[in-house]
Amino acid sequence: MTTADWPVSDADLGVLERGDGEVTIRFARRLPHPPGKVWRALTEAGHLAAWFPTTVEGDLAVGAALEFSFREVAIPPMTGTMLAFDPPRVLEFIWGDERLRFELTADGEGTRLGFTATFAELGKAARDAAGWHVCLDLLGCALAGEAAPQSSDDRWRQVIGTYQARFGPDASVAAPPPEWEDAYGPV
Repeated sequence: MTTADWPVSDADLGVLERGDGEVTIRFARRLPHPPGKVWRALTEAGHLAAWFPTTVEGDLAVGAALEFSFREVAIPPMTGTMLAFDPPRVLEFIWGDERLRFELTADGEGTRLGFTATFAELGKAARDAAGWHVCLDLLGCALAGEAAPQSSDDRWRQVIGTYQARFGPDASVAAPPPEWEDAYGPV
């Protein structure tokens, strides 16, 4: 598989927003699937396994405690809380030290997906943006019923340089966790 088989589209790149004490990475993707189908991919375990980096355990209700376990990497589970659950429009929760928000808007026969990841540490912005970029790419493949043209690790390695250049050195300090490098090798 070559990187030309899965190009990096400028329209799909996340945008870094710096705020007071936090940073937000914002993505917008148009998916050619109705909101109900996209919502199921965001909330049902069988669909999450195709694109989201962890399992999600807990009630799908505002205020519910959540637990997230990585499937392929030996990273300890994380906890979180459901902040918003408004089918099929808004899903927001705490995922470890990040706040993740998914907003779905009908767009013709498809869906406009807005995704934000908000956290405190600027130095991990490029790393995490590349990770979420890959997750959203995998979501698109899963919704289309297609196999991804690259592994998630290979895709991350393909896009990380783009985010490091786009966000700058202050946002490119954090390396992947040691457990990730144990599983996939050094960056």
